[in-house]
Amino acid sequence: MRTRAVALLGALAAAAGLLSAQPSAAGTPAARGATAPAAHPSLTWRDCATKKYPTLQCASLRVPLDHRRPDARKITLALSRVPGTDRARHQGPLLVNPGGPGGSGRGLAGFVAGALPRKVAAQYDVIGFDPRGVGASRPAVDCRPGHFDPVRPDTVPIGKGVEQANLERVRAFARACDKKYGPLLKHLDTVSAARDMDLIRKALGADRINYFGYSYGTHLGAVYAKLHPKRVRRAVLDSVVDPTGVWYRDNLDQNLAFDDRHKAFAAWVARHDETYGLGADPAVVEGKWYAMRAALADRPAGGRVGAAELEDTFIPGGYFNGYWPKLAEAFAAYVNDRKTTPLVAAYKNLGAVDAAGDNGYAVYAAVECRDAPWPRSWNAWRTDNWRSHAKAPFMTWSNAWYNAPCAFWPTAPLTPPDVTNRDLPPVLLFQATDDAATPYEGAVTLHRKLRRSSLVVEVGGGNHGVTLSGNACLDRHLADYLATGKVPRGRGHTAADATCDALPDPKPAKAKPNAKRTSDNRKGLALHGLIGRHR
Repeated sequence: MRTRAVALLGALAAAAGLLSAQPSAAGTPAARGATAPAAHPSLTWRDCATKKYPTLQCASLRVPLDHRRPDARKITLALSRVPGTDRARHQGPLLVNPGGPGGSGRGLAGFVAGALPRKVAAQYDVIGFDPRGVGASRPAVDCRPGHFDPVRPDTVPIGKGVEQANLERVRAFARACDKKYGPLLKHLDTVSAARDMDLIRKALGADRINYFGYSYGTHLGAVYAKLHPKRVRRAVLDSVVDPTGVWYRDNLDQNLAFDDRHKAFAAWVARHDETYGLGADPAVVEGKWYAMRAALADRPAGGRVGAAELEDTFIPGGYFNGYWPKLAEAFAAYVNDRKTTPLVAAYKNLGAVDAAGDNGYAVYAAVECRDAPWPRSWNAWRTDNWRSHAKAPFMTWSNAWYNAPCAFWPTAPLTPPDVTNRDLPPVLLFQATDDAATPYEGAVTLHRKLRRSSLVVEVGGGNHGVTLSGNACLDRHLADYLATGKVPRGRGHTAADATCDALPDPKPAKAKPNAKRTSDNRKGLALHGLIGRHR
């Protein structure tokens, strides 16, 4: 299921970057005045503070590669922590995960601790971690560096040659993973990551954990809760994966939802025709986008942005409408003036994959291909995706090739656990009705599976990862739950226990004189916090 690790719409990528320095050996659990409870001897917290997060600490934890053989080979997990300062009201560790699979979680600790109300954050030790294979954890997986380098074949396989070129790419990726990491691959899966979390709990000296997961992190949290229901104190799940579709069907469902978000983008551009000059009819705007795609398939912009790269550039707009103004500027500059520089800049900042992205994608593929069965017949993929493409052409084939290594994966798949759970304390779920990466129906499904859970819905919202992103209504429910453990309870037959209005769509950037004919000479788009290309 193609998603992005949530970085909270503006901060987490920067936070992760701040953690690039190695921790010093001089830090202590009481760094900068904070106190902490006694921890397992295997954890030694060191100062890795930054200007933005002055109390941040880092540690590492050795865990078994195979949890069935705890005395055999070990791997290393990288952890971060912002210690709570209110020891009188201390509520234990709050483990946080930004999604993926493949998303680095170390930067999320500082963000969450800083974004929560101060009185609430002070009651928790906020714990970030890079799951096995990710980021600063060791070994870090990178199967085929440069797998997404431009210019790639057109994603829509019109003609046997295009399909074969894409098939060779994904087969080459699966072969590279097998060659470099064969023995490791059967241990990169969600259940193993959840068992790692329980070893983190033990190393922290905690009887129970609190958990806050976004996107794929909701599935990781649900699996942990299934394995260790008595170890869950509180859990927040934001932008919820449908556990019954893991992962092949979830991907097909995503295609329809992203197509709807792309249509919403086209409608927004049409409402602002005075700024962008692409037409006042959404259908006309959408038609111009597909015409741009066809032109770039023949002649990539700047020798870098072909049809596949254009999709990579605009898919982030399905996650976060804050990107729409810059995407629209690049779109208009190309269509109205044939200027390619803004489009190339947009690709560089939103679509291009760096070394961290290569690592994230490798873990993404390894986990999803191992977690659950996928069709092994390419004819099944071809049939299902052409059917999906007929309804939702925006992302279907891009999504198919993103996940297609699973058709050729070298390890046998597992059976996903049924996460139905009647043994948990109240769990709080958050979901936007028009989320494309994790469609709304998945949240309703998990809500029904988790007894005593509560669902807060952002009505009319289309962004992915909605808490701590500026919606005061959502954040009030989040803070109340973390402070008191109380959840809202709805009445009647609706799925939602509470609702919040969505934030308004963004406004166009301030137009220059004759805005329809001016080029974008500003700096490229900023990545505002989407790490990787995952859930």
